[in-house]
Amino acid sequence: MINQAFSSNLATALQRYVGMKRALGRQFDSATQVLGSLDSLLAKDRYPDLDATAFNAWCKTQAHLASGVRRVRMLEVHAFCLYRRRTEPDCFVPDPQTFPAYHQRIRPYIFTESEIIRLLNAASRLNSNPSTPLRPELTRLAIVLLFTTGIRRGELLNLTERDYDRQDATLHIRATKFYKSRLLPIHEGIANEIGTYLSVRTKLKLPSSPTMPLIWNAIRGGRAYTGTGLSYCIKPLLQQCGIKTANGLTPRIHD
Repeated sequence: MINQAFSSNLATALQRYVGMKRALGRQFDSATQVLGSLDSLLAKDRYPDLDATAFNAWCKTQAHLASGVRRVRMLEVHAFCLYRRRTEPDCFVPDPQTFPAYHQRIRPYIFTESEIIRLLNAASRLNSNPSTPLRPELTRLAIVLLFTTGIRRGELLNLTERDYDRQDATLHIRATKFYKSRLLPIHEGIANEIGTYLSVRTKLKLPSSPTMPLIWNAIRGGRAYTGTGLSYCIKPLLQQCGIKTANGLTPRIHD
């Protein structure tokens, strides 16, 4: 959890607002960082209050971001202003009608079963080495879980050994994007894939414990793969198998 130190004339109101959101059960880290950037501008340029001029000046500091990201950040400030208006009726509230539009959502690429089979075969042929002793098994398992369960990339990388329950054939998906956890039932064939992967891990005498990441990265001292690291494993396979979107691009892991 991010502990933001506010320093502008709105520091008290900002701290109270963040505290209220967290008391309601939200982690609120991203929004807190957004409000922190606004607070920094107000303090740095010595604005006595948040008005249209100050808000527009802050918006200019966000100009390098995609329109959808800017809109989301502006809406965070808008929500704070609405909260503030409850006790300060005359305070400034920006007009959402002037905010940039959401960026167009990327159309997902739908993999066929034959493409997944090609990917799995290519993953099984990968070479392992001392720095990546589980590369073929790990890459294969990642593809299997992403394709069959629909979990997000981050949820996959957050899995630990204890999150897999062989007896009940479930995965415990903890603290997801929306701060919820769930039990995910898996098919027996998927459970067998996980079991085979863990058996190889044991056979190679690699570190193992309930809290160890399931998608284990030897280079990072046994910590979980990063999203970028997982992309380095899977993207070459997509290129090798000639799998491309209609625009000729390599599909994303999110697809």
